[in-house]
Amino acid sequence: MCGIAGASWTDTSGWSLTDAQLSAMMKRIAHRGPDDSGTYRDPHAALGFQRLSIVDLAGGHQPLSNEDKTVWVVFNGEIYNFPALRRRLEARGHTLRSQGDTEVLVHLYEDEGTGMFALLRGMFALAIWDAPRRTLIMARDRMGQKPLIYRHDNGRIVFASELKALLALPEHEFPRQVDPLALDRYLTFGYIPHPRTMLRGVHKLPPAHFGVWHDGRLTLERYWNPEWDVERTAAPGEDVERLRETLSDAVREQMVADVPLGAFLSGGVDSTIIAGLMQRHSTRPVQTFAIGFDDPAFDETHYAEMAARHLGTEHHTFRVTPKAWEILPALAWQFDEPFADSSAVPTWYVSRETRRSVTVALTGDAGDELFGGYDRYRAIALANLIDRLPSGPRAVLCGPLARALPASTRAKTSLRRVKRMLEGMAEPAETRYLQWIGCFHEAQRLSLYGEAWLDTLAAAGAAEPTESDPTSMLLRAFAAAPKRDPVSRAMVADMLTYLPCDLLVKVDMASMAFSLECRGPFLDHRVVELALGLPLERKLRLRGGRSKVVLKQAFADLLPPPIRTRPKMGFGVPIDRWFRGELKDELRAVLLDPLALGRGLFRESEVTRLVNEHIENRADHAYKLWALLMLELWFRNHFDSLARGTGG
Repeated sequence: MCGIAGASWTDTSGWSLTDAQLSAMMKRIAHRGPDDSGTYRDPHAALGFQRLSIVDLAGGHQPLSNEDKTVWVVFNGEIYNFPALRRRLEARGHTLRSQGDTEVLVHLYEDEGTGMFALLRGMFALAIWDAPRRTLIMARDRMGQKPLIYRHDNGRIVFASELKALLALPEHEFPRQVDPLALDRYLTFGYIPHPRTMLRGVHKLPPAHFGVWHDGRLTLERYWNPEWDVERTAAPGEDVERLRETLSDAVREQMVADVPLGAFLSGGVDSTIIAGLMQRHSTRPVQTFAIGFDDPAFDETHYAEMAARHLGTEHHTFRVTPKAWEILPALAWQFDEPFADSSAVPTWYVSRETRRSVTVALTGDAGDELFGGYDRYRAIALANLIDRLPSGPRAVLCGPLARALPASTRAKTSLRRVKRMLEGMAEPAETRYLQWIGCFHEAQRLSLYGEAWLDTLAAAGAAEPTESDPTSMLLRAFAAAPKRDPVSRAMVADMLTYLPCDLLVKVDMASMAFSLECRGPFLDHRVVELALGLPLERKLRLRGGRSKVVLKQAFADLLPPPIRTRPKMGFGVPIDRWFRGELKDELRAVLLDPLALGRGLFRESEVTRLVNEHIENRADHAYKLWALLMLELWFRNHFDSLARGTGG
């Protein structure tokens, strides 16, 4: 795994990326690649590379070129099918000097142009400089495992693996202004969906896209668009066998490494299956890693240890008492944008401890989105049944019954989940779903924002009317599969939004902070396409509360019965308790500080109400407060040093 950076420009007498600027950009992402570095420069481009050595330790130096040094590449990621692509290229007469996957890319580009990306199986963010054509091609893997950030204006384009690398450039050349619509999206979802970033004019390349920059113009194109809307039937047992073969092959491919390799093992279904398949492909015990906390509601280590005994892995359990305030500034620095998913905290800890033993770790990411693992999918299925009830009973369920349930101030209680579910039943499917997954709903945001910021937000929305509503992104994702049932539509929406914008960002940024490469076999596009075509009943059954049906059938031998039947737990931390205990004073000190309130974003009275109601145990605002806290820490880490306000 690596970090990449660079730029291209049209006018050689005007702006160009200097050696010092490229060096500063690379320094900001050195954690992604501490083993080696390299640069390339010509009159119209500069490329930089930071290497974390995984495969072909001796020969994987970048930037790397073709034979006549006319095509250059910088590449972050792994191409798992590169041996087959290499044989194909050699049969066509190409001479490859190294043994790894990077050199395959320049020769494949020579043969296929931008059609090359459909041939790649792996995770990647890359930039190819075609010097004779003065053309820069950027691309990102299908599911969005590896990030790529860019800014293009005034006949130039600058890109990097992380936004902080772009912030190393002089401010007078690249002005910083907060994007009001991005901030509104952050408070809606808890993350900033692509292609926006927190800064105006800076974008994320969307997953499954490539961009071609030539003569000062950038065009984007999607190269992978599976049949989201098509459901396929299979003979009894056929889907089980296909899933076994496809996922097993993905795990086998992703175990290729010239450095120590292991797996995250939480004790859930997904990570247990991945660790079990690794053990099948290994001649010695696989190293597995789990993190434990002192709150039983958030501790899964006994399940992880049970899975490790069943599979025969060499298991490592780390028990930590998080000193959250000590790591939050580091989290806010590493995450280039405000990021409100509190599971970044345990991901940070497990990545840190895992890196002490291995350089590569396989994960179970995407198992829930592909096979129906979230509680909210069952809630959607139940809501669909309630929608069919006569209006009288349906009105009782959606109104008086929901209001009659007492509010729980604990984040992980069945009562809280039921009340939240019933409160959303009266809404249309997409609105209902947003209410279940969102952070601040529209009315809550409007009451939170200060008058001046409301005017700024309205002006930004008027300038981009199709983007003024933050939920438009979610509605477009639901519309990708209009013929499917409501649950399958929500799963597709999660694959297009929550998975690449939240979960994969979390894993990439937390793991790369410690130079740990994480690979996700469920994210292999063959596995994704197989799961997409399965009927809902092969994933989720309301009767008996069964989820991941076909997955559990395919890998029953890898799953101890208690793990196969246990409810979904999630990977989180007790922030509700922290904000009433060890972080109470820090919460007040940050959110009610004159510096934070003086930004003009929020009404002081509303922020004070949220803080006091939560600390006094009158309401549970934990996730809202976490979002506000991480936003303010982002400003202090990434913005205040620029001596600027909110950019409105």
